[in-house]
Amino acid sequence: MLNYTTFGTDDAAAPLLIAHGLFGSARNWGVIAKRLSDRSKTVVVDMRNHAHSFWDASHSYEDLAKDLAKVIETIGAPMDVLGHSMGGKAAMVLALSRPELLRKLVIADIGPTPYAHTQMGPIAAMRSVDFSKIERRSDLLEQLTGLEAGVPEFLAQSFDLATKTWRLNLDVLSGEMGKIVGFPDIDGRFDAPALFLSGANSDYVKPEDRPRIKALFPQAKFAKIPDAGHWLHAEKPREFEAAVRVFLNT
Repeated sequence: MLNYTTFGTDDAAAPLLIAHGLFGSARNWGVIAKRLSDRSKTVVVDMRNHAHSFWDASHSYEDLAKDLAKVIETIGAPMDVLGHSMGGKAAMVLALSRPELLRKLVIADIGPTPYAHTQMGPIAAMRSVDFSKIERRSDLLEQLTGLEAGVPEFLAQSFDLATKTWRLNLDVLSGEMGKIVGFPDIDGRFDAPALFLSGANSDYVKPEDRPRIKALFPQAKFAKIPDAGHWLHAEKPREFEAAVRVFLNT
């Protein structure tokens, strides 16, 4: 089963499960999880092939959804589920295939559609690192070149300085990249409340995606965080938390 971290204690409100995006970890969501844990138990997972969870040859969304289902069945259904990017796609597949496990769904800046972009650039950068030249984290950052601003710092959170290894299964993530940027052809419908929360400066969820979203998630509502991009929870954490809180508490 996935490694996970729990914040808060059981309360009257349904517990919340958070699934991170590609190259991320539960650690990335610690601050938001702690803040949201004042309303209910909040659980943040490390997805397979990431951080402290198990490595596996498959990284399909069907399998990622099954991983999340096991966590929910262990903690107790129904749970609210929040997923960002890759974690959002896994959460959507979970909601469509096992709707009885969820009370509400929050999807952060991703849609149920395939994307043309690839994430092979960060993988190439991570593979090019010369571990023999790393004594401190700043040495790692100097080698992670050719990436967008903020990405080296984000990737560095998945580097184990003591063992000089990546806590990411780069071989599998590379081999399964087509599945990661895609979305499975899945039947189903999630009739409970769903919030698709996007960054106003991001183009990951386009207006033309809304009919597909509404077909799969009839109760879907849409909202945008001003002055935020794809990493809306990191760029505008207070605004992101407030929007999630209002939706879950309504």
